[in-house]
Amino acid sequence: MDTEETVNEALPEEKCLVDNEQFLKLEKAAIKIQSWWRGNMVRRTLLHAALRAWVIQCWWRSMQAKMLEQRRRLALKLYTCQEWAVVKVQAQVRMWQARRRFLQARQAACVIQSHWRWHASQTRGLIRGRYEVIASRLELDIEILMT
Repeated sequence: MDTEETVNEALPEEKCLVDNEQFLKLEKAAIKIQSWWRGNMVRRTLLHAALRAWVIQCWWRSMQAKMLEQRRRLALKLYTCQEWAVVKVQAQVRMWQARRRFLQARQAACVIQSHWRWHASQTRGLIRGRYEVIASRLELDIEILMT
């Protein structure tokens, strides 16, 4: 019986060792599965975070583009307003200059007419004339016919 007892005693120890080895294998497998799962979860979380960051960056870039376009439009409006103001001032100055030349020419024509009328009434001759106002000078052609 001694041999049976040793066999019986040896069997539970071997069984214990086998169970222990199986337990260690299962534990290692569980650890591998857990680490694989944690890795997947971390990668998934990082992917979601990267996607969220990318969405925010796209939104921010579009907002910057809109703000830049608004600034460009505002600068363009300001530039056009200034240009129109300059054009209006130039037009007013040119109109004033043209009016001043016209008034000077009209005054000169009135003086010449009054002198010629006086002269015509004094000489009793026939005076034919033509005058033309061109820009800044007066062109005058006069024919005097004495009878």
